[in-house]
Amino acid sequence: MGFDTSDDACVYKITDDVAAIHTVDFFTPIVDDPYQFGQIAAANALSDVYAMGGEPKLAMNLLCVPNCLPKEDIRAILEGGHAKAVEAGCVIAGGHTIQDNEPKYGLCVTGFVHPDRILKNVGAQPGDVLVLTKPLGSGVLTTAIKADLISPAARDAVYAHMATLNKKAGNAVRSAKNVHACTDVTGFGLLGHSYEMASGSGVTIRLHGATLPLMDEARDMAEMGIIPAGAYRNMDYVKPHLKVLPTAQQIFLDLAADPQTSGGLLVALPREDAEPLLRELQTFAPWSAIVGEVSELRATALEFD
Repeated sequence: MGFDTSDDACVYKITDDVAAIHTVDFFTPIVDDPYQFGQIAAANALSDVYAMGGEPKLAMNLLCVPNCLPKEDIRAILEGGHAKAVEAGCVIAGGHTIQDNEPKYGLCVTGFVHPDRILKNVGAQPGDVLVLTKPLGSGVLTTAIKADLISPAARDAVYAHMATLNKKAGNAVRSAKNVHACTDVTGFGLLGHSYEMASGSGVTIRLHGATLPLMDEARDMAEMGIIPAGAYRNMDYVKPHLKVLPTAQQIFLDLAADPQTSGGLLVALPREDAEPLLRELQTFAPWSAIVGEVSELRATALEFD
């Protein structure tokens, strides 16, 4: 499992009651503070296990460091990652470090799930709605931060969103009824990950731009044209499979294409089951929202209004 439908991780069945989920992710710093970088990179790596319905239990550090990086910064990166692993109930048992021209950090993670409760990024059914558990805009905002264009409050908020584990959201999704598909929204943006869900499920997903939850100042920055290059690549990826309806606003389309770091879970389930899930999510993630709906396959796998 994991190759044929672009799943978030690979799964290996160990017994009738236990399957192991394996995933790996690492990247270069997107923030200046090394501790925050470690937190965000770890939260991002751990997210794939939550997206597949599991709980992370074991991890290995992956660290690339240049000779010029101070030892205290290396320690801070590892401490940030360790803090998130502890929060997740996951043990970092070791890892591997190499010399490189720029810092990179992440985790190789193993989690566990009952084989009958694995969540996949395919299986969405006509009549389902899509629930998103984190707001969008981290790509736009981290690009704006480099130019010192956003307020300190918005900067701190985007850092907090990226460092937030999907643990609570994952627990809520596992407790929900009739979850048909689930993934986490990361580098391909909401558009790209929705397309993968739609194409793998053989359905059409319509996303509603006006209902997208957005991080503070993300819309302002996007309206100024602060759009990362990854958003344009994501748009090129989905464009052959996307119908943009006349009611759509370009600003929301841009933000739907925005590549996310440690983004939220995207969940497909019937509307009657989505409502109690939303009530649970909004007790700790008030921005959670229904952002789309699933129908029988039409001319394109993806629509945007």
